[in-house]
Amino acid sequence: MRLERDLECSRIQLGGPIVLVWDNARIHLVPPLKAFFEASADWLTVFQLPTYAPDLNSQEGVRPLVKRDIGNLAAADLGQITRAVKRKVKQIQYRPHLIDGCLAGTDLIMDG
Repeated sequence: MRLERDLECSRIQLGGPIVLVWDNARIHLVPPLKAFFEASADWLTVFQLPTYAPDLNSQEGVRPLVKRDIGNLAAADLGQITRAVKRKVKQIQYRPHLIDGCLAGTDLIMDG
């Protein structure tokens, strides 16, 4: 599957273990994925969120940051939208305080 390949490539590129925070959507619970997660337990840690828990998902904080700047974009084509989203995500990536704010908004405790 594509997800498995993407996770393996990410592990190689990052050079270390991966933590995957995942909601419990049905597609995320199929037997082949469960088997992959179990087989990859030495480098992959999977945290399953409740079925719908936007308050626990830090990504929910990033989405409005992206939408705020591109919400009124009158794009000529899909490529223009894609470039605008990538540009905004890259800007957010270099502003750690924004990401920290999204994580803090979950009220989860980060040990590390």
